[in-house]
Amino acid sequence: MRNAVGAMLLSVLVAASAALSPLAYAERDTRFWNGRYESHYDGKGYYDHSGRRKHDYDVQLGPRPFYLVDGMDEGPLKQRLMRCEDGPFYRTDFSIGHRGAALQFPEHTRESYEAAARMGAGIVECDVTFTSDGELVCRHDECDLHTTTNIVATELNAKCSVPWNGPGSSPRCCASDLTLSEFRSLLGKMDASNPGATTTEGFLGGTASWRTDLYTGRGTLMTLQESIALNCKLGVKHTPELKSGNPERVNAVFGSQAGYAQKMIDAYKEAGVHPRDVWPQSFNKDDVLYWIQNEPRFGRQAVYLDDVDPTSNPPVPPLTMEELQQLKAQGVKIIAPPIPALLSVTAGGEIIPSDYARMIKGLGFDIITWSFERADLRRGAQFAGFYYYFDPQGSALKKDSDMYKALDVLARQVKIIGIFSDWPATVTYYANCMGLK
Repeated sequence: MRNAVGAMLLSVLVAASAALSPLAYAERDTRFWNGRYESHYDGKGYYDHSGRRKHDYDVQLGPRPFYLVDGMDEGPLKQRLMRCEDGPFYRTDFSIGHRGAALQFPEHTRESYEAAARMGAGIVECDVTFTSDGELVCRHDECDLHTTTNIVATELNAKCSVPWNGPGSSPRCCASDLTLSEFRSLLGKMDASNPGATTTEGFLGGTASWRTDLYTGRGTLMTLQESIALNCKLGVKHTPELKSGNPERVNAVFGSQAGYAQKMIDAYKEAGVHPRDVWPQSFNKDDVLYWIQNEPRFGRQAVYLDDVDPTSNPPVPPLTMEELQQLKAQGVKIIAPPIPALLSVTAGGEIIPSDYARMIKGLGFDIITWSFERADLRRGAQFAGFYYYFDPQGSALKKDSDMYKALDVLARQVKIIGIFSDWPATVTYYANCMGLK
């Protein structure tokens, strides 16, 4: 009897321990999903034997990747991609949500971020700027609210640095013109405008024909803090870009540029996010060096955004060998030039890595690039603008499906570690098919 009672008590204690310790319980848990047994639990989610979380299988690519692959010319790459059409599809850090899923969803909104995560983006971007009361929010620019929100059609138009006041006006509406409460009251929209419009509603139009306003019924603006929480809930990692701001306002709100850069990192520390899950980025070299020197755990993955652009006025040239070597000596490990700076086309119409890409890689940098699905490629590279200026005659890229040819060279020859995309599903499909993590 005494042994029986002891056994019963032991059983109760084991059950109680299991209830209090998800990890202990999960060691005996054999729940099943998507053809894979769960193997362990880390307090946030179940993992299978390959180390992928259940979140990684909650991926919905939709029809676009299949449409693009089907439209490719016959050849080894198409054959390889066609073999992957039945999946499985999973989340991958190679696929980075550029402002979320901005091809069709209003950028930097909850809806855009959720769409990016569903499409398998392993990392989602928040461009970081600020309100007048010092709150960090997700916007591509300190002063883009007049084209990315409905502000000019609200009473807050009067608070804009330059309000909209009729046809031909050039409004300038900044997050730093508003308090956080006022910022939250706005509705995100597709980034576009019609300067010649006679009404505010008309001014807020102008969405390009290859994008859509179908998903603008909701456009929930996000703070950096909210985007961090959402990413954690969705099982994705973080790449915040500290945006440049009006120096006077930056100094008034944060005390200095360094104070601004520090506050962004503090948001991740306060949320308990591990530095390995964060890729802080900036076009401002001083921001990147600040993180490397003052927040080395986060600075280890700090990304220097390279704004090389021969098409701008004046042109922004590539970094020189000396400049790259200096960055390397200062501790920069990751550089992110735009796609066209990394590719070239031969006289025979073959896409190859550019000399610049070879130089960067030769110095030992990791490379991230931007941005896929950010141009209308339906008529080929010749008419697609900045992101395809490496092929000005359209000799290699003649149609939208040819974008996979460029992606394949970036992945297999340039050996980038990730790529921003306005429609992450397109990249996720490729990465899954090629076994990229």
